[in-house]
Amino acid sequence: MASNPLVGHGRHFGRTIRTFCRIHTLITNGLGRAMQLELGRITEEDLCHSELSEQRLYAALLKLSPGLEERLNTGSDQDLHYVADMITKGISSARSDDTKSIKAAIVDWITPSNRVLSPPILRNIKENRGFHHPRTGELLCPVNLDWNDEQIRRSLAGGHMVPSGDLWPRFIYRYFEYNPQDPWEGLLRSSLLVMAYKHVFTSPSSVHGGASKATRSSNARIHGMTAVTIPSIAYIATQVRFALNDSPTFCRTDLVTDSEHFYNLIIDLLEDESEQEEVRDLLNWWNQHIFPVQVSHIRPVHGESVIAKIKERRRLINAGLWNTREGQEGPSASETGTPALQNPPRGSA
Repeated sequence: MASNPLVGHGRHFGRTIRTFCRIHTLITNGLGRAMQLELGRITEEDLCHSELSEQRLYAALLKLSPGLEERLNTGSDQDLHYVADMITKGISSARSDDTKSIKAAIVDWITPSNRVLSPPILRNIKENRGFHHPRTGELLCPVNLDWNDEQIRRSLAGGHMVPSGDLWPRFIYRYFEYNPQDPWEGLLRSSLLVMAYKHVFTSPSSVHGGASKATRSSNARIHGMTAVTIPSIAYIATQVRFALNDSPTFCRTDLVTDSEHFYNLIIDLLEDESEQEEVRDLLNWWNQHIFPVQVSHIRPVHGESVIAKIKERRRLINAGLWNTREGQEGPSASETGTPALQNPPRGSA
């Protein structure tokens, strides 16, 4: 039996738009608010920040699922609840599938080349991860703490110190190095994050470069995804953080991993209007790593290339500076008053 398309839409919504989202509330509020806006009873200026954010999520859901808007506008309350249940099921199933697959794969990603982890980490068991293991502990250690300090390591391993979601771990930085003088430097540019992103969106076989060997379409291709989204970066960072941790269950109410707070803070930062210069640079970096074909059109071309010469020729023609007879830069026939030869004699200079 074919899978319910709403479940598929929910899977992509959770990965790329919002994973911690109460869909029933989103749809109910969004539908009612949309009607008020359409009737002119309210305007977007009347909405507070949280209401405006929620309405944008609702609009993103409608765009993702063709025909959903009409279904919600004409369906019964029972149908509304069914739609919300199916989308919620999709979000939950995608998160569960990704949690399970990353839990196993990450062991390979964090193992240094030509070396082994000591003690070894089992692929499907999490008991000796987190701050109980030197490798996962180092990667999870908040950037404001010194993992080389034995007292800090003992406090983290013993649970006397439990980092909340706003104490960001070292693994989200490039080379796992944090510069306290410039906290943007290398932020969310970790190779570990890129590998996890490819694993989820473009196929596990694409993680280490080269063409994907997957026998079925990737999650990105199924949904026509051609660019990285801010929530998808937050989603992958949250999944990696959980995979390194020793907590057995991914749960929004888990105060030990504090996953929802961590996830929301990343989105809040990347959607902050005052940080958009850095965010644009970050997203461009991500797209070059995940969707390089889609950004190839912004690559500069060599000045001596054929395409550059053709474009320069057209510019000169449009400016009246191209000598149509000689095929080179110079005054045109119309400028000199000399008519151009339509069919010059064979062998003429």
